[in-house]
Amino acid sequence: MTKLTLGAHPYLLGFDQLERLVERSAKSENGYPPYNIESVGENAFRITLAVAGFRAEDLSITLEDRQLVIRGRQSEDESDRVFLHRGIAARQFQRSFVLADGVEVTGARLENGLLHVDLRRSVPEAVVRRIEITRG
Repeated sequence: MTKLTLGAHPYLLGFDQLERLVERSAKSENGYPPYNIESVGENAFRITLAVAGFRAEDLSITLEDRQLVIRGRQSEDESDRVFLHRGIAARQFQRSFVLADGVEVTGARLENGLLHVDLRRSVPEAVVRRIEITRG
């Protein structure tokens, strides 16, 4: 029995890269840090990650092949602190989001332990093009 994948469907020509992007982002899902995605306008979105304890210098945001990658790595505090209980772990993370064509990152800010990443989708102008048929 042959498995029909999304990219191999006859009506979805040229979408094989979409399947690879979905597979790649699904592998990075681990639940930390928690996040929200909200609509903040007709074509605007905001991703908010809970990054308590992280400074702006501990975080990086990159765009790699339509994939928004947010990484966090806290430097270990080498002071003379003695913990009686350590429930706040300084662990690193990587969270990925696949962006559609036309979605751009417009900014990011760290506020009260929350990292806000703003996105905007540019709506392309509808274009109708007539294709001439030649006789062969």
